[in-house]
Amino acid sequence: MTDALWTFDDLAAAAGGTADGNPSKLITGFSLDSRGLSLGEVFVALKDQRDGHEFVTSAFANSAAAALVSRDYARQSGDGALIRVDDTLRGLENIGRAARARLAPDARVIAVTGSAGKTGTKEMLRSCLGRLGRTHAADKSFNNHWGVPLTLARMPATTRYGVFEIGMNHPGEITPLSQMVQPHVAIITTVEAVHLEQFASVAEIAEAKAEIFAGIVPGGVAVLNRDNPHYELLAQRAGERGVRVVSFGHHAEADVRCVDVVLGADMSKVTARLAGRDIVYDVAVPGAHIVQNSLAVLAAMHEAGADAGKAIAALAEMQAPAGRGTRTQLAAPGGAILLIDESYNANPASMRAALSVLGTVPRAQYSRRIAVLGDMLELGVEAAALHAGLKEAVDAAGADLVFACGPQMLHLFAALPDGRQGAWAVQSSGIADALLDTVAAGDAVMIKGSNGSRMAPLVAAMKAKFAG
Repeated sequence: MTDALWTFDDLAAAAGGTADGNPSKLITGFSLDSRGLSLGEVFVALKDQRDGHEFVTSAFANSAAAALVSRDYARQSGDGALIRVDDTLRGLENIGRAARARLAPDARVIAVTGSAGKTGTKEMLRSCLGRLGRTHAADKSFNNHWGVPLTLARMPATTRYGVFEIGMNHPGEITPLSQMVQPHVAIITTVEAVHLEQFASVAEIAEAKAEIFAGIVPGGVAVLNRDNPHYELLAQRAGERGVRVVSFGHHAEADVRCVDVVLGADMSKVTARLAGRDIVYDVAVPGAHIVQNSLAVLAAMHEAGADAGKAIAALAEMQAPAGRGTRTQLAAPGGAILLIDESYNANPASMRAALSVLGTVPRAQYSRRIAVLGDMLELGVEAAALHAGLKEAVDAAGADLVFACGPQMLHLFAALPDGRQGAWAVQSSGIADALLDTVAAGDAVMIKGSNGSRMAPLVAAMKAKFAG
């Protein structure tokens, strides 16, 4: 039986609202989707792209225990217990703050931000810390103005380790989220050229990432990438807030340093120096960028008082999150196809990292490497140059064939010799047929692009055709 997450009276008080009715079910969680509720969840009627109040009654039909609604919401036939608040997003934020405040004094909270690698780092922490105690972490990439308070609201009072992902598209977004989470340890994975439509320079992006220091509790720690060009700026901003800095990377002065690494096609073996001792561990998800972020995981766990050497062993068993390097073997006439699904999102740093991983696929097993690339969005005036600049990474990966979609990715596609051009179209749907007609047994296919490029349907089409 699932334990109650909140009592109804406590929840109404936490939200700063008024109870209207009594729930007939235990409160076990929260959802913003009236269609996908689990038994006992509270439906939160946010006013976003659509007004969630339109779906309150259907949420109760789908097993909601209660609903968080505006004070002026008119109760409908079929509605159950309501918590009425002035503003539902503010109410959710209040619940999140109350959930954070009720943690035991020895619980530890870790926040992760960065231009790339946030979700992967969060999942590594979830896997590792889950071996040591009750660990709560965000679903998917719930890292924005509603995702962070939703994740906090779902956190059980008995949580030993809380792991939160914090993202941003504009300056000023991280500060209130960090102040809500109040981390003991805050990781900045890296600072890269992303969201340039909203920033004049990458240095401005670094300043925005430094907002995470605003919420660190007294005595807390910032875990920073010593190999990143913006390390000094970030360390300075942390120091200005009285936050101690612990660094990670390959740099000779990194506090948690990679001493040796063997990058394999399926797994990497790492030796890292932490607090004067060497820790050897395997990482089941391939890629140099994954190894780099595993060093941040080691540092964060150590600073959170966890047994990092024991917990890091979990990385030998973990799998890549969906859309972030997930590998699937597909059956084709005459043999297998390796599908590497990187379709969730893309920026110049993560695109280069994914291409690098494609380059490690052994030719003896898969004789042809195919890259399927969609536009990287929100890059502003630098977009054309950043897309064209991927040619070096495509060449280094030994990509035999490139399929591309989107106006910006045409800059890369046009720079490739004819023999390596698969097909290009404005939209991903325009290259689907050519891709499916071309791919054959013995191919390794990596698909990546920003969410708006809609690369996931190409992954689905590949799986449908080569279902086995």
